[in-house]
This record gives sequence, C-alpha cells and structure tokens, in this order.
Amino acid sequence: MLSRVAESIYWMARYVERAENLARYVDVTLNLILDQPVGSCEQWEPLVSTTGDQEYFNEHYAETDADSVIQFLTFDRDYPNSIISSLRIARENARSIRETISSESWEALNEFYHFVLAATNNGGRVGSPSEFFRTVRQYSQLFGGVIDATMAHGESWNFFNMGRMLERADKTTRILDVKYFTLLPSIADVGTPIDDLQWSAVLQSVSGLETYRKRYHGLTVPRVIEFLILDRAFPRAVSHCLTASDVSLHAITGTPAGEFCNSAEQRLGLLRSELAFMRVEEIVDDGLHQFIDSLQTKMNSASVCIHETFFALRPVETLTMSQSQS
Repeated sequence: MLSRVAESIYWMARYVERAENLARYVDVTLNLILDQPVGSCEQWEPLVSTTGDQEYFNEHYAETDADSVIQFLTFDRDYPNSIISSLRIARENARSIRETISSESWEALNEFYHFVLAATNNGGRVGSPSEFFRTVRQYSQLFGGVIDATMAHGESWNFFNMGRMLERADKTTRILDVKYFTLLPSIADVGTPIDDLQWSAVLQSVSGLETYRKRYHGLTVPRVIEFLILDRAFPRAVSHCLTASDVSLHAITGTPAGEFCNSAEQRLGLLRSELAFMRVEEIVDDGLHQFIDSLQTKMNSASVCIHETFFALRPVETLTMSQSQS
C-alpha cells in the first residue's frame, strides 16, 4: 500500500474519532449543569483545558461561557481541532482515497460533515444542543460501523483501527485528567454528592457508567481510574485501546505478537506491557496527573514512531542507493 493512502486512512480515523469525543465532552457538560444545584458554577473552562489550546481560545474569545466554548469546540472553522474542522480534514482524506474505502462509508462521512456544516452555516444555532451533540456521536458511530461492516479487515482497515484506537486512548486520558484537577472547587468537596455526580459524568462521557456499575457498583476514585485506564475489556479504556492499536500494528507488519522490528512496535509494545502489569494503587500513589502526563507523552512518542515508520518521506539518496544495490 502507498504510504500516502495509509496515512490518509489513519488520519481520517483519528479526526472522526476526535469529532465524536468533542461532542461527548460538550454533551456531558450540558447534562452536568442541569443536574447541579442552583447557583453552582458552570464547568466550561475544563473543556478548553482538554484541548491544550487555551492560548488560542484566550486570543479569540472574551468569555469562557457556554456560547463561546461550544462555538470554539464545534463551529470554529479557523480552529483546526474543532468538530467542523476535524470533519473537513477527515472528509478531505476520505476524498483522496475514494477507491480504497467503500461507497457506503464515503456517503456516511459526507452526510456527517454536511450535518455539522449546515449548523455551522447557521451560526451555530441549533434547536437543542444536547440533541445536536448526541446526533454527532451517532453519526460517528455509524461511520465506524459502516467501515467495520463494508471494508475488508486487511491492511487498510488495520491502519484505520490503529488511528481510531490511539485517538480514543488519548481522549480518555484527557477527560480523566481534567476531572481530577479542575472540576472540584476545593479539596473539601472530595467524596461529596457533587464529587460523585462529576465522576458519574466522566463515566457517561465515555458511555461507561452502566458497565462500571455492573462491575463495581459504588463509585470510588481508584475504581474509576482502574476502569478507565487499566480495564482490558471496556472499549474506551486506555489499556484496551492501546492493545487493539498494537494488534492492528502487528497485523500490518506481520511481526509475531510479543516481538518488534521497528520503533513503532517497540514503543507501543512497551506501553501496552506497562499498563498490563500495573496496579491502580501505583497510579494513585504516584499521582494521577503525573501518571497521565507521562502516559500522554509516551502515546505521542508512539504516534511519532508510527509516522516515521510508515508515512515519512525517505531521502532520495537512500532510495537511489537501495536501487543500485539490488
């Protein structure tokens, strides 16, 4: 497969997953505000923090309120990681590989993009924000389902799945980190009903509240951390996502499981093993934020290695030398 095609599939998957996760963040915050006691502070600033682009937000928006944050995360055409920008880039990638993906998946993504574009052209005015963001999530899940159902699970699909799972793991760590540090107004609120409500919102944001309750029943911080980071079966847990991404990576290269032949396999394999043999008590004792910060750095490093292994341009001299030696 051409590296250009593989890279387009990989990033198409990442950008669609990114759009879905942004919709999850906003939808859960909208519901959380409705459930909070009257007079409680609205929690919009943490959503800006999850992006890591606070500087851009401060330069373009005067207030950190619902209208500004929703506009920033959803309809801002100039912000490259908004929902509309993510879908535009995903669609451009899909357009460049129309011959590789199924017509059904192209139609699903095209319809998804135009749904958000229509709201963007309308100035971001939607009848019900919650319903709008739920529809965004459904469009994303429909697209992923169509890809899974209509695309052969060969090399192309594995590039798609590798990108999708890496992006999902990254977004799960970001929302967990933001909750831990910024949602509660003071340390005295830890363990209160408001704290439980916010942890429930975190689980809802990854569609994991029901699964969590079936397994653990009561809400405790260590169990939520264990569920979202170390669980091997929940599809949005970091450990599950990295394992799925690593399986797709080995399927692409043909390297036997447990071995590596390039830097991407080495980095992702190390990260997967680290989580597989870790206990939640170690994460809590060392500090959740410090752990997540380190984890995100390692995931970014694995992503860079994937780029260098599969997508980066090789120097012409190397190609010439290789041809002369053959």
